[in-house]
Amino acid sequence: MVNFTFHTPENTSGPTKELLTGIQKGYGFFPNLYGYMAEAPTTVEAYLALNDLVSKTSLTPGQQQVALLAVSVENGCDFCTVAHRAMGKMKKANEQTLTAVSSHSTINNPHDRALAAFAQSVTKNRGRPSESEVQAFLDAGFNKQQILEVILIVSIKTLSNYINHLTHPEPNKELLGMV
Repeated sequence: MVNFTFHTPENTSGPTKELLTGIQKGYGFFPNLYGYMAEAPTTVEAYLALNDLVSKTSLTPGQQQVALLAVSVENGCDFCTVAHRAMGKMKKANEQTLTAVSSHSTINNPHDRALAAFAQSVTKNRGRPSESEVQAFLDAGFNKQQILEVILIVSIKTLSNYINHLTHPEPNKELLGMV
């Protein structure tokens, strides 16, 4: 097994130090995901850029977190599951939805259920949801733009989930305290 170095603002220098210091200031703590991701600083930059783009989608912040959580659960990423449960609470996502997605149980809200199911289908089927799954998403009140926005969300979560599968970051106590 490859052991990746855990980078922090304290043990790096130059542009990587600046990048990680900015992350720490933004969150108020240093999320462990970034420590391992910083082995390739351009990956951190890409992840931050994609996060910024996700925040500009037509999905509400709560919906973004539901989709991010659904993909993380589908990919079996413990760190991101904790992170998006915490962020989902901060972004006012439905608490029952967050719990249900995390525990693979029934989501009561039909809109959230359609969003989570579609995000998980895109993930599980590697970008090939069935026509009926696409139609169910549209029938729930979503639109074609949001189909592509969910694919953006799947893309960013694939990046972080796969890195986490290789590096095994522990969820930060700050995140665990929010769940």
